[in-house]
Order: sequence, then structure tokens, then C-alpha cells
Amino acid sequence: MRVLGIETSCDETGIALYDSELGLLADLLYSQIDLHQAYGGVVPELASRDHIRRCLPMIDQIMTQTNTDKAQIDAIAYTEGPGLIGALLVGASIAKSLALAWGVPAIGVHHMEGHLQATQMTSAPPEYPFVALLVSGGHTQLMACDEPGRYELLGESVDDAAGEAFDKVAKMLGLGYPGGPEVAKLALEGDPSRFTFPRPMTQKPGLNFSFSGLKTHTMNTLNALEDPNHSDRADIARAFEDAAVDTIAIKCGRALEQTGFTTLVVAGGVSANTRLRATLAKLSARQVININYPELKYCTDNGAMIAIAGLLRQAQWQSHDHTIVARPRWPMTELPAVSL
Repeated sequence: MRVLGIETSCDETGIALYDSELGLLADLLYSQIDLHQAYGGVVPELASRDHIRRCLPMIDQIMTQTNTDKAQIDAIAYTEGPGLIGALLVGASIAKSLALAWGVPAIGVHHMEGHLQATQMTSAPPEYPFVALLVSGGHTQLMACDEPGRYELLGESVDDAAGEAFDKVAKMLGLGYPGGPEVAKLALEGDPSRFTFPRPMTQKPGLNFSFSGLKTHTMNTLNALEDPNHSDRADIARAFEDAAVDTIAIKCGRALEQTGFTTLVVAGGVSANTRLRATLAKLSARQVININYPELKYCTDNGAMIAIAGLLRQAQWQSHDHTIVARPRWPMTELPAVSL
């Protein structure tokens, strides 16, 4: 089976072609970072317009690059949600239109299930059951994954997602967009002993997260300095990153203890954070667990993960229609079970 994957949930256009026998044949990614940098964050209307410009030429390039004819495509998978409504509608409209023209099914895929499926492209894909940490600009969630398509929400952020908090702290510190990598880069220069920031909600039972208070603490610390210089900002960046990462790791440890699972899968853009990986490696040694990440280039949004998630949902291909659907909010727990 050969699946064309289309990812347009936010500010990256991802197109990929995946074959169930041959694996990933090709993938292309266009990032809109330069487009949005001047605004310090994603402008939804600009994102949607750029997806319109990029999608079809990238699909043509993928088909040419792999010598694939439309008759060889068995299905088209696209990101149905969650994400920016305009950006999602671009991908959905293109997928449904091509599916109608080519006579193949178009399958709407859950963006975060796609991130989970990106781990299938590693040399040693995780075996079920496992705990999944889904951590990105829009999500911070812990999921118990008993089998493909069967998910139980263990905990999530009650306010800002971790990636969103990183972006907002980057603005406070006068850094560029996207904020996560910029904060991490500055934190490398920081003194870890100068400031100690709180680890929010770690003193309470449960597995929910909250990063708004940590964000406020960061702002108050910055404002308390009369004229913060580069060194001050680096120390604050380090304290913030340490607190955010420690909080995530503490909750992951609790989730593993609660479920009794011995594997943690970490997916989403923030999973590329070096300090998070180092902290979770310590957790792995303490609790004797396995940790699985996608390859670094597939941690962020990409078309390959959507194509693989579409293949996972193969049983749904027969029930598709040509209705264009986009879901800016879509809990993973609402997904139907997978028929293998």
C-alpha cells in the first residue's frame, strides 16, 4: 500500500510518500519560520495562504522524485486536526480534491497520533503498551497507550503547553521565533545555581501540568533586575528550562509508576530538546525503563508521520467520503480503535 501524506496543521508544509513494504520513499518539508519571524509568532492567515502556495508543487515534486504515478497511490492521508482551522482546511481540501480525482480514499489523521507513529520509522519501534509524552507547541499530554488506537488520557496541561511557554519566555528575554530552540541555546550559557524556579504542580497528586505560574515567575525574576544583561538573561533561561524539564520528567516518572508500563515514548517538537532528553535519560536509569524518540528530523511536524498514521487507519479507508472536515480541537481519546 502506498500512501501520500499531507501535513498543514500550523506553520510547516509536509508532504511524504510512504509504502507499507518499502518504507518511506520520500518526504519534503517547507518551514514558514522566515515568514512569521517578523511577528514573533504564527499569523494564521499568512500560514494558510502559504500552505496554498506550497502544497501542490511539493506533491508534484514528490511524485516526480519517486517516479510515482497517481495510479500507484492507494490513499491520501491528511491532518484533520488539531491545529489552525485555516491551515487544516487547506490540507483537507487538497486531499479530498485529489482523492476524488484519483479515485482513492482520503483519510483524516489526528496530528498527535501522527507524532506517535513517527516512532515507527526508528530502527527499534516501541512495543505496546507504553506511556506517551506528547509535548509540543500546542500540547503537553501523558497518554497510556495499551494498543494502537487505544489511548487513555493520564494528564495534560491545564493552561499553556510546554512549547507555548518556551515561546512566551523567549519573547520576555528578547529572543527570536521559534522560541524553544532560542531559549535552549541561551540556557547553555546560564549558571544553573543562580536562580531556582518552582516545579509547578509537582507537590500535588495527579499528572496534570501547569506552566502559566512558571512563566509568571520568570517574568517577575526578569523585572526584579534593574538592567538585565546577557548573562542575567542566560541565567534566567537556564532556570526556566531546568524547571520546565524537571516538571515534565517528574510527571513522566509518576505516569510510569501508575501504569506499571516500562516504556516511555516521547513525541512532538519539544522532544528534540537536549536537556529534556538528558533528564529523561536519568529517569530511565533510576526506574529501569526504555525511552523511545522519533528521529530528530521527525520530531517536528512532517508529512511522513501523517502518511504512516493514515496507513495505521487502513480499516477506515472503506468508510471515507468527500466531505471536507477540519477539527481545530480534537481529543485523541475520541479516536476509534484500530482494527488490525
